[in-house]
Amino acid sequence: MNSAQRHEVFVRLRSANPEPATELAYATNFQLLIAVILSAQATDKSVNLATGKLFADAPTAQAILALGEDGLAGYINRIGLHQTKARNIIATCRQLLDLHGGEVPPSRAALEALPGVGRKTANVVLNTAFGEATIAVDTHIFRVANRTGLAAGKTPLAVERELLKVVPEEFKLSAHHWLILHGRYVCKARRPDCWRCAIADLCAWPEKTVDPYAVPER
Repeated sequence: MNSAQRHEVFVRLRSANPEPATELAYATNFQLLIAVILSAQATDKSVNLATGKLFADAPTAQAILALGEDGLAGYINRIGLHQTKARNIIATCRQLLDLHGGEVPPSRAALEALPGVGRKTANVVLNTAFGEATIAVDTHIFRVANRTGLAAGKTPLAVERELLKVVPEEFKLSAHHWLILHGRYVCKARRPDCWRCAIADLCAWPEKTVDPYAVPER
């Protein structure tokens, strides 16, 4: 995919969704951080179901820390790896209170020092909470970038670095949201909906699918 095609990809994605946003439900930067930690290997829907009750009862780092691991686990036990996530979240809350006054720090180094927070989680928080033009590469973005030819790479970090190089500056802030939503709802893993894809003619993937409900021409 050349630079003109990449630009057109984002023109079309922006036209379809001018103000993309995360589908995680949150009211504060702290709640966003917790939701993103919980979202690893889980759907946003399952996370929102859990955090709806959790954040109503314990909306702050101090309140979640007071629950303890077992108390927190009771809220998130339907989410994958909930015991590990509960342990990490309690440790993160303690660290936020001890080092950052209970607030989410706006630096990558400080975020990645929190238990359970890796590069992808830090990128989401930096982008969504603090308006940094980062691109968090999850399985959806990794697939879309490689499949379409937008940005090839063998690892999420390689794809992230390539996207940061090739995504036009005017689209970089929202690129993460456009690509993840496109991968989640259109460019799906097993059978992408190529017939309703806004960028199908720009996509390099050779195995494009057709509308299963289309009436064949006679």
